[in-house]
Amino acid sequence: MVAGWQLIVGAGCAAAFVVLARFFVLTEHGQKLDTVALTGNSIGQARIDELVDTVLNAMSLVSLAIATAVLAFIALIRRRRGLALMVLLLVAGANATTQLVKEVIDRPNLGVDIERAAAGNSLPSGHTTIAASVAVALVLVLPPRTRAVGAFLATGYAALAGVATLSAGWHRPSDAMAALLVVGGWTAAVSFVLVLVQRREDFVHSGDAHPVATVVLVLAGVALLGAAAIAVALTDQVRDLDPEELSRRRLFAAYAGGAAGIAGTAALLVGLLLLTVHRVVPQRGVRGAPPAPEDLTVRLPDPEPPTVRLPTPEPPTVRLPGADGPRATG
Repeated sequence: MVAGWQLIVGAGCAAAFVVLARFFVLTEHGQKLDTVALTGNSIGQARIDELVDTVLNAMSLVSLAIATAVLAFIALIRRRRGLALMVLLLVAGANATTQLVKEVIDRPNLGVDIERAAAGNSLPSGHTTIAASVAVALVLVLPPRTRAVGAFLATGYAALAGVATLSAGWHRPSDAMAALLVVGGWTAAVSFVLVLVQRREDFVHSGDAHPVATVVLVLAGVALLGAAAIAVALTDQVRDLDPEELSRRRLFAAYAGGAAGIAGTAALLVGLLLLTVHRVVPQRGVRGAPPAPEDLTVRLPDPEPPTVRLPTPEPPTVRLPGADGPRATG
């Protein structure tokens, strides 16, 4: 059941990626919507320049290698060698896929964004892939008791990285969302393998699930994607106008909608992972021993009442006067 769910999630991410790329890269309609959202990043950009630069400068091949090594080390100290290997595969595979796909996809010049036409295709975003792959891997390797907190941190980090690329003017909203879908597909693939290689001694503890955090993340993701859809509908009304002719309100709505789409995709991605991660990475049982039950109750035998033993009294000794007793004198 869990393995089948991972296949469904992976197929969903792949299908969403294809639809996203075909519309926002290959059609004039999609390119116009993306361009308006990207142009809206100029509103208030000076206020967040420092934060954006800090976030983006922290993402490099060196930082990716260090973060991946740390995540693998966490898995190893938990005695999860298979998990450590899968984490390495997730991070390396997602980032390699992003670079490969970016080279394969050809962005046609449809006369929409002349200034950036020479740059060619930028989907998916490499910086967003780095951040999201590390964030998702963190959720996989964390112990169950800290997984919910880690999921919220992972969502925030992945969303912040994606929005930062938009705010800096490096990537369009679709680029960041596509990168998150790449990471989602690789997460599902790695989770599928982890389910298949589980040991017979491993067991699932119901207390390791985090239903409240899962519902919050999934609902937040759906709500943000709904807000992004509304922003796209509003931007679609003015897509035939030059972005420079649009009001600040229109530009900000397009930019905010793009940011909401990125954050919503990140929240939904992590929420779906949190839904099954306690089954993908179950408790580790002891080889040769039966799995521990979920609710273990130890009943101690009723203590016996204390027994007080008194010493047996010795019988009294009576001494009669004998021949050797005292003699009378007269």
